[in-house]
Amino acid sequence: MNQLKHFPYKHVLVLGLAKSGMAAARLLIEQRKHVRINDRHVPEDSVIKQLQSMGAELVFGSHPLSVLDGIEIIVKNPGIPYENPILEEAERRKIPIITEVELAGLLADDAIIGITGSNGKTTTTTLLAHMLETDGQPMQLAGNIGTAASDAAQRLQSGEKLVLELSSFQLLGTDTFKPKIAVLLNIYEAHLDYHKTFSHYKQAKCRIFRNQTSRDFLIYNADNAHVVRAVQHAKASLVPFSVHRRLTNGAWADQSSIYFKDEKIVDRRDIRLVGSHNLENILAAMSAAKLNGVSNESIRHVLTTFTGIKHRLQFVAKVNDRLFYNDSKATNILATEKALASFKQPVILLAGGLDRGNAFDELLPYLTHVKAMVLFGETKEKLKDLADKAGISQVKMAANVTEAAQKAYALSNPNDVILLSPACASWDQYDTFEQRGDMFVQAVHTLL
Repeated sequence: MNQLKHFPYKHVLVLGLAKSGMAAARLLIEQRKHVRINDRHVPEDSVIKQLQSMGAELVFGSHPLSVLDGIEIIVKNPGIPYENPILEEAERRKIPIITEVELAGLLADDAIIGITGSNGKTTTTTLLAHMLETDGQPMQLAGNIGTAASDAAQRLQSGEKLVLELSSFQLLGTDTFKPKIAVLLNIYEAHLDYHKTFSHYKQAKCRIFRNQTSRDFLIYNADNAHVVRAVQHAKASLVPFSVHRRLTNGAWADQSSIYFKDEKIVDRRDIRLVGSHNLENILAAMSAAKLNGVSNESIRHVLTTFTGIKHRLQFVAKVNDRLFYNDSKATNILATEKALASFKQPVILLAGGLDRGNAFDELLPYLTHVKAMVLFGETKEKLKDLADKAGISQVKMAANVTEAAQKAYALSNPNDVILLSPACASWDQYDTFEQRGDMFVQAVHTLL
């Protein structure tokens, strides 16, 4: 078991249970800390008994300010906003507030490869993990994808890499966190309901490289203006990537191939992953792989076989010459823009979900090849207005994604793409975007 370093606190409040809270509690108890756990929900009896057997102090069902008494530091669930009364009182008492990613950093030292960005994190992280595995390099995949970061860090063996997908929510709760290799894919406006301002959101993202030194590496998108401005203050060795121009010190692409510095890696026509936006993800993952000594052969194998991750432009099935794609992970407008830009043939777009107050006019330039829309959720009327502005006459309303898939199929012709890319979070109707995507996939399979 790896030991926590530079963590002098004895009395810790874990605020919010879920996956990250359970991981933090287990770790801290095993490291002989006194752990108090507070969640406004009461978990199942089996979870309560497990936590009690571990020795945790439990406060469930409400958030009394008394949970702060005697506490030296808080490990909070990333999704809990800082306006929570417990956290506001903690700040008044000058109690530090971190997320469990900070604990992972204290365990894993120089083994961490951290990946963040407004879009593309999961695809890039998964690509890199496949490249390392194909090359025979031991690694663990964790963070915002799969296992909690601190769980994986505690089990990390000597020589293993820890590949972490990191959200702005997780990074905001870090203080000393420092990956050996950081990847900053892009920065666009997102999660302003949580961060309040774009400036605060950018600052959270930039925490991924804030503590890096000249002995570390920062892979960054040289085509994204917000990223380029941000990395001007980085102390790490910079490794840029670009889909628009040749780079002698990073990864780049022309119309026929992709390259790392002056070395050709693979022909673009052999790459299986669809979408021009995925080219950026490929260049970022390839850069991290090369910095870890992954062979070109292993990189080529992954790029010529990997077709995407579940719920992110996932090819579902071909039904009577109609192509169904599940992009349920497109929970914001930018992700749907990128999905629509991935296709040239006629598209029937399935969209809608939680209303966060967004207008959708930014999608207008991407709707030129959208022949029909099937809309659901809280935002369906807003998206209907968008369809009217775009001159799309075929618009249907649906109760959910299951019905939307059926109505889209009825509107379709051979060679059409039927694309679920909601441009909205799922929480108005579904617990997660995964649940929403799974329901769509099940609906498509009933059409086979």
